[in-house]
Amino acid sequence: MRVSKSSRLSKLFRSAMSVFLLAMAVIPVVLTSSQPAHALPAFARKYGLRCSACHESWPMLNYFGQKFKDNGYQLMNDRDAPIWQNPGYWPVVFRITPIWHRVSVGKVQVDTYTAGAPDGGQAVQRVSTSGFDLSGLDFHTGGTLEKNVSFYLLPSSDPTGAFHFEQVFVRFDNIFHSSWFNFKLGRFELDNLLSEKRILTLTGNGGIYQTYHFIPQGDGNIFGQIGDNQLGIEYLGHSADDRTRISASLVSSSDGNVNLSTGANSYSGFFAGSQAFDLGRLGVQRVGFYAMAGEAATYYLTQGGVPLGGSGIANKSYSREGFVGQFYFGPHLDLTVVTQHGSDNVWFGQGYGNAILTDGNGGTTATCSSPQAGCPANNVPGTALPMGAQAPSWNGATFEGHYVYSPQLIFIGRYEVEKMSQQANGAACTACLQSSSGTYTAVGATPSNFGNITSYTIGFRYNPFMSSRAGLAWHNEYNWLHQDGTGPANLVTGALTNINTSEILMGLDFDF
Repeated sequence: MRVSKSSRLSKLFRSAMSVFLLAMAVIPVVLTSSQPAHALPAFARKYGLRCSACHESWPMLNYFGQKFKDNGYQLMNDRDAPIWQNPGYWPVVFRITPIWHRVSVGKVQVDTYTAGAPDGGQAVQRVSTSGFDLSGLDFHTGGTLEKNVSFYLLPSSDPTGAFHFEQVFVRFDNIFHSSWFNFKLGRFELDNLLSEKRILTLTGNGGIYQTYHFIPQGDGNIFGQIGDNQLGIEYLGHSADDRTRISASLVSSSDGNVNLSTGANSYSGFFAGSQAFDLGRLGVQRVGFYAMAGEAATYYLTQGGVPLGGSGIANKSYSREGFVGQFYFGPHLDLTVVTQHGSDNVWFGQGYGNAILTDGNGGTTATCSSPQAGCPANNVPGTALPMGAQAPSWNGATFEGHYVYSPQLIFIGRYEVEKMSQQANGAACTACLQSSSGTYTAVGATPSNFGNITSYTIGFRYNPFMSSRAGLAWHNEYNWLHQDGTGPANLVTGALTNINTSEILMGLDFDF
């Protein structure tokens, strides 16, 4: 076993070193052919801004870019109103990424076939695959319908070309001529200072923020996904210099899924506030908080035993609370820190909640029909909680740092950790054994670390050019994720095992 493990580590090390050496060989060549960088094409064509005006590194916003977004994609001048725009201007951007990646998943349970044993058996092994691939296509269009009336529309597809509407909203800006009164209606990203929709990483596990999406194992609450776009209405207010920001959103408890596919009358609120302050040469620092709280259904009316979409009742509560800090250490180095506490009602912890299957993008939905795989339980009248059931809670943290060598080259590093503080299944008196010393040992209680996540992501993006018509980023990334107790059970002892997943990705992220 030691020799096998050493061999695997040696191969992984050699693969990583090959990628690193290739990158180091190509960077000097690319750097010597660099050109001035400009802004994201759609708004660059309108305002003639450079990339560094709005982006720390495309697509991540800097302080000025956040202010431009908060103003409704306006600079508050005569160019804001569409009537003054060049008739040739069309605020559209297409974005897609051809990639090569290698994905390795440890401890996958697979079938084995042995001579003389027609039914075969099962074994656990690592499954790795590599090859060329595509991301989905994003079709961005946004701007102003009239001065102080802005919009955003983002039809987005998966790699197969199946489209859904990722973002759609209209926003009324500067009502009563005040930056403190802005409202939007539609499907939009929650007001996260660390934006997942402008994330710089692309791997399967590194391309999202685990802190925003963590769900305890067996939990049925999909509705508190802070990183997902939600359907609702949002109020945003900010000072003229954008140093002080507050927002409040009322959203359907549907995780952004359309057609009233979940609860009949369930809503959630998202609240955020932040304050920025200037530390001179260090830069503009910002600290803030956010909270998401609401209710969602655990019981769905059925027809022929199949839950009916939109019929969800028996609402139960949940909450997420977090703090955010964005710290700059001069023009090149910054660190964003997010800490979050989450808790779900005891019914969610037992698997009640979502009765809708989705494509994961807020697209096509279908109702579950028990015992269909992946369908959670339905809290029908008379259902009783098992002994030892309790409300799950957890704590998470994300640390993301950037070294901006120039507006064209950025290095990225991220560490995330999600830890359970209370599992959904505790020890009940009838599920305990008494030792000779009189103490009790839990039997059947969930291990305290079950489902905990640790994740590391490193990478860099280089933009050889970005004109007012097109942009290109050479993207390189590595992600490693570890989760406790979620691997296949040990075939000898029956004990749960940990699972590790890794991915190396290289691609050309371009827009035009």
